[in-house]
Amino acid sequence: MITLLFLLLGIMILGAIVALESRDLLSSIICLGIIGYSLTIIFVILQAPDLAIVQIIIETLTLVILIAAVLKTNREDTTESFGWKKMLIWGFGLVVIFLVMMAAIRAYRHLPAFASPGLQLAAYYLDRGLALTGAANIVAAIILDFRGYDTLGEATVLFTAVVGTMTVLRKTGRKEK
Repeated sequence: MITLLFLLLGIMILGAIVALESRDLLSSIICLGIIGYSLTIIFVILQAPDLAIVQIIIETLTLVILIAAVLKTNREDTTESFGWKKMLIWGFGLVVIFLVMMAAIRAYRHLPAFASPGLQLAAYYLDRGLALTGAANIVAAIILDFRGYDTLGEATVLFTAVVGTMTVLRKTGRKEK
């Protein structure tokens, strides 16, 4: 199993190098897909089906969107000049990131510590998860057994968001009668 994990890791590293060095954007996107699907296989091997499901959904959606965007544009990578407008945009982006990080640090100070009385449900899951579900992966047991309806709701919201996005971005409209 370790050999297979190292082989997949090597494939992912090779795919990343080819994606970075390729001048053809479609080839780069395909290499990114190889990286993502290899990670999905790694999650399955490590008995994390919840992560594998999310990874394969997000990877497939990302590939479809990126391939559609590249096919509508020039497939060759182009270089851009780095002028004052670009510097202004980067500076503004860095300021926004700094402000968000400062707000996050301030918010994290008010979170309860792990295993505090507010997190007693986590202790229940950890103590009884294996006995009640028989799952080797406690995260998968919590998501699929204890919180199955919540996971179903999240998947429904994700599916609805994808369908809504595809509806808004479709190229052809409805035919008028």
